[in-house]
Parts: sequence; C-alpha cells; structure tokens
Amino acid sequence: MVLVFIAFFLASAFKVLREYERGVVFMLGRFWKVKGPGLVIIIPIIQTMVRVDLRTIVMDVPSQDVISRDNVSVKVNAVIYFRVVDAQKAIIQVEDYNMATSQLAQTTLRSVLGQHELDEMLASRDKLNNDIQAILDDQTNAWGIKVANVEIKHVDLNETMIRAIAKQAEAERERRAKVIHAQGELQASQHLLEASQVLSKQPQAIQLRYLQTLTEIAGEKNSTIVFPLPMEFLSALQKITEKQPDNNKQPSSTNSL
Repeated sequence: MVLVFIAFFLASAFKVLREYERGVVFMLGRFWKVKGPGLVIIIPIIQTMVRVDLRTIVMDVPSQDVISRDNVSVKVNAVIYFRVVDAQKAIIQVEDYNMATSQLAQTTLRSVLGQHELDEMLASRDKLNNDIQAILDDQTNAWGIKVANVEIKHVDLNETMIRAIAKQAEAERERRAKVIHAQGELQASQHLLEASQVLSKQPQAIQLRYLQTLTEIAGEKNSTIVFPLPMEFLSALQKITEKQPDNNKQPSSTNSL
C-alpha cells in the first residue's frame, strides 16, 4: 500500500515540460508562478499546473458574409498566425484563448472589410491584412497573445458581380484603346504639319512626292489606279512643251510679182 502511494505521489509530483511548453502553477487556487521547460516538481493536492503551448498557432477563419462600402455582398475567409507570449495572462485573463481569438478575428474581419469598397479588397490586400493584424494584436495583448500575421485567402463573388466586373474591365480596355488611338492621331497630325511646312518651301518637292507615291502604288500590282494629279504639275509640263520648237511647221514662201 505504501509503495502504491509513493508511486502515485511521484507520478503526480514530477512533470516534464518540453522546450515550447510552460506550466502555470496554482497553489491552493491562487497563482504561484510559471515554470518550465524541463523537470518540474508539483506538490500533489496543494498545487496544480496548466500546460501552455508557446508555438505559433495557425487558425483558419471561416468564410464570412461581408457587405462592402459600395453595397457588394462577398464571402471572405482568412488565416491568422498567433502565439502565446505570456502564459500567465493566457490562462488567467481568458477562459479559452483559442476560441476567444477565433471569434475576435471573425468579427474584426467583417468590421474592417465592411469599411472598404470591393476594388480595395481585391487590389489592396496587404493594407487590409496589416489593418486587421494591428487591431487583433492590440485587443489580444491583454490575453498574452501576439498576432504575428493575418492573410486574406479568398474573396468570393457571385456570378452576377463577376460578369459586371468583366464588363467594367472590358470598357476600361476600350477606353484606353481609344485614348491611345487619339494620341496617335494627334502625333501624326503634328508630323504631317511639319512635313507640309518642309514641302511648302520647295514646290518641286511635292511633285517628287507624288511620283514616289505612284511608284509605291504600282508595286502592289493593281489593275486600275486612280490618282489625283495636281494642277501645278500640269502647268509645269505645259511650260516645258511650249518651250520645245515646232519642227513640223514649214516657213511660208511669198511670190513676188
């Protein structure tokens, strides 16, 4: 009987805590101290110990129904990374720090995302993650919890909203295409103005340009070419023709009586 009592006493008195564990020891119901890691001696009946894991906990936040500031209904889920930094507070200040952190993360996720528009949820996730992490870390500090990181995983939209976003993206691309086309027309008109100013300085230059254009069109092997001919070009040809002597004309002979 004595051996059984001694064995029970030793089993109850000696505890081994791993490197990542701490033991919150209570003596007659009152907090005494935090022990560990290693071998810990607990006086049976008088003292009790609660183990606390100090490793980082990865907690999945269930999908939450969120209405954005622009009245768009979305489903958002996230994951948080936190750990216990003060074992005494984690046991004394809150009943279940895992459940408390999970519920706080869900309410904070809905509250923060509801203050932003849908475009911000999709494009500014890093900023939203930092905002949620700062709020959670501030509120869980009294529980001895350190929230290291928060990541929004998915932002799910219904089919109607997906089609609306696709139409918006298509309209935005068309707008950019029209703007680029207009800028190209503006640049082309500026270069044409400069070219016309250069050609106006020398009248023969425009004639050479017409001939070059005719050469380019003829290279395409078209059967019929309709090409406007400037009057200045015809006037130049007429002047050249008038300067040539008329060899066919014979001098008239007069008979003197």
